Amino acid sequence: MDHSEQHRLGAAPYYAEQAGEVALFEHAFGQRLPLLIKGPTGCGKTRFVEHMAARLGRPLITVSCHDDLSAADLVGRHLIGASGTVWADGPLTRAVRSGAICYLDEVVEARKDTTVVLHPLADDRRVLPIERTGEQLAAAPGFMLVISYNPGYQNLLKSLKPSTRQRFVALTFSYPEAAVEQAILQAEAGVAAPLAARLVRLAQALRRLTDHDLEETVSTRLLVMAARLAASGVALPVACRAAIVDALTDDLDTAAALDEVVRAVLGSAG
Repeated sequence: MDHSEQHRLGAAPYYAEQAGEVALFEHAFGQRLPLLIKGPTGCGKTRFVEHMAARLGRPLITVSCHDDLSAADLVGRHLIGASGTVWADGPLTRAVRSGAICYLDEVVEARKDTTVVLHPLADDRRVLPIERTGEQLAAAPGFMLVISYNPGYQNLLKSLKPSTRQRFVALTFSYPEAAVEQAILQAEAGVAAPLAARLVRLAQALRRLTDHDLEETVSTRLLVMAARLAASGVALPVACRAAIVDALTDDLDTAAALDEVVRAVLGSAG
């Protein structure tokens, strides 16, 4: 199975709150409500969930969804072992049994029939039916279902059905305000305030571009990567070319236009 899992407890990873989302997550957790987080790539959705799991003292199981992800990948399947056929729980089932937070990242990438298995877990029943074993698995205390996706996809087929969406409390993320994003760069990359501020100004200029065919604009994640390269000694224009421009596009004309913005904001010497 192509999924990643994390079972982590301990100090909460750094997260800069933007608009009361920490309190909303805590209330949703306390009320046993599932949560949908939507926002552009690299805006902090996954970091937020990691932060909240540690803050609440709950183990976290993360599944990176893809177009081959099946319900069996989430729930489990029978496997043939040395002693015969045995049942192996999938990541969703393990989370339900153990009372973990289960995070399905970019859930719209999964097959349409896969999300249906979430329905009885995402309403008042909080039950996972396992058809292959006949088990009706009630969620253990502490279990929480969190899903995320990027609403900016051009493909309109990649969206959640209303019957799925309306089972979730929703949070909408965007890129942080300038002061918050600068604080993130200082904390995550260990750079000084002036450098962080320059990168934030660059991000704001790039995000204002509307006449270039970019599927995504520069994310906070890319800014952190550029800042970390610069902090290690890479010249800032080179760091921005590698971590931002070339990461955003393969089109030479678009890359040249982005380079112009980089030079205008940072200067040729950086």
